[in-house]
Amino acid sequence: MCVGLECVVAENSAATATPSRKPLVKTSLLSAFALSLCLGSCAMHGRVGSPSTPEDRPLVSVAALDVSRYMGGWYEIAKLPNWFQRNCARDTRAVYRLLPDGQVEVDNSCRNKQGEMERAIGAARLARAGKASELEVRFAPEWLSFVPLVWANYWVIDIDPQYQLVAVSEPGRKYLWVLSRRPQVDERAYEALLVRLREKGFDLAELARTPQSN
Repeated sequence: MCVGLECVVAENSAATATPSRKPLVKTSLLSAFALSLCLGSCAMHGRVGSPSTPEDRPLVSVAALDVSRYMGGWYEIAKLPNWFQRNCARDTRAVYRLLPDGQVEVDNSCRNKQGEMERAIGAARLARAGKASELEVRFAPEWLSFVPLVWANYWVIDIDPQYQLVAVSEPGRKYLWVLSRRPQVDERAYEALLVRLREKGFDLAELARTPQSN
């Protein structure tokens, strides 16, 4: 019997072996918990206004997402500034791993201004059945997973056919991340993505590039 994301993976591709699960790291637990509460609260408030302009139209996630192809490591190429990443100066990465229970382990890391590595481990699950591109992410302790506000929206809103460049946001467009499989992105592909994001109603005036060491 499959549950959660396992069902979506089964529909998209043949089952593959899942790496053994590593113990969850509880680094920066308080800040991660606060992040989950903030994102969950913010995501509950959508934009109000006429749908005549892109920024007032409902944000739409990609039609289909192959979860098994999405797993693995991603480098943060750019983001809209946010308070919960204020300590991250460079080398921001995310690693996703599909777990036997159908959820996804989320391993976020970055280097702060002192060059020290900071890390937070969380979990992701389907926000609604059959829509793999709309996930919910939790960084709060597992025993609080029953509380709706600890889950934040994680929507894949743009991804290339090769699964090399992706944009992630949430319904209110307050947060935005551009991720790549490589630390340095093809600039033509990046600029083309920015054009599509503007067409989706994003104000990119404050979009900041993330330095990557390699």
